[in-house]
Amino acid sequence: MLKHALGETFAQMHRPGTPLVVPNPWDAGSARLLEQLGFRALATTSGGLAFSRGVRDGSVSRSRVLENLAEIVQATSLPVTADLESGYGERPEDVADAVRLAADAGAVGCSIEDTTGVESAPIRPLPEARERAEAAVAAARELDFPFTLTLRADNFFAGVPDLDDTVRRLRMYEEAGADVVYAPGLRDLDSVRQVVQAVSVPVNVLAIPGFSVDALAGAGVARVSVGSWMARSAYAAVIAAGEELLKAGTTGPVLPYAELNARMS
Repeated sequence: MLKHALGETFAQMHRPGTPLVVPNPWDAGSARLLEQLGFRALATTSGGLAFSRGVRDGSVSRSRVLENLAEIVQATSLPVTADLESGYGERPEDVADAVRLAADAGAVGCSIEDTTGVESAPIRPLPEARERAEAAVAAARELDFPFTLTLRADNFFAGVPDLDDTVRRLRMYEEAGADVVYAPGLRDLDSVRQVVQAVSVPVNVLAIPGFSVDALAGAGVARVSVGSWMARSAYAAVIAAGEELLKAGTTGPVLPYAELNARMS
């Protein structure tokens, strides 16, 4: 079974100190290009998808997220892990459903956040976060193939830079059965080391500006992802090209049409 093989391969790629570098395509075309560059696995990005739809991150429906996930899976032969935001619902059952639907769409892993979407209280209380984590774990374990579940403590990403609470949450997610834990938004290697040392499961880190993958490897990281960075890089290029055309009336160098067309065949 192809999905079983992909799931097992993806799970085995997580080796602390030898990070799996996972880029985040936002559509089938970017997924195909990233596979051609030699990456070994891919992760979807809620931000990249939202920007491609002309809306803010967090504004895309579950059905559209799953449709995009299926398109990316079909465009590549690589293992794909899905960004499922906070699970698309307030009930633990909603989180479990999101995990199952992602697996049905072809993902061999996913990540679940502990955010609320409420600006005044962006992080879920610990008991609620644990209940949702346990529901996600139960759904992942019911699948008939290896499925790598990543549980996120989003304190730093959500503007609540509390390292002690982040560690507390990551330990709780490990106890609940997470395969990988993730604290996006960490900004220095000391924080990364503290997170890695606090748990015994692999740790994913969002690439930190100014720090190389080798530096993160030295801190014991098992997986490095880039979130919406590649999508934002692409949109930065669109803005720069548009400004050049408007202000200078010129068009700069781009990837040749024939080459890009051939890469999509």
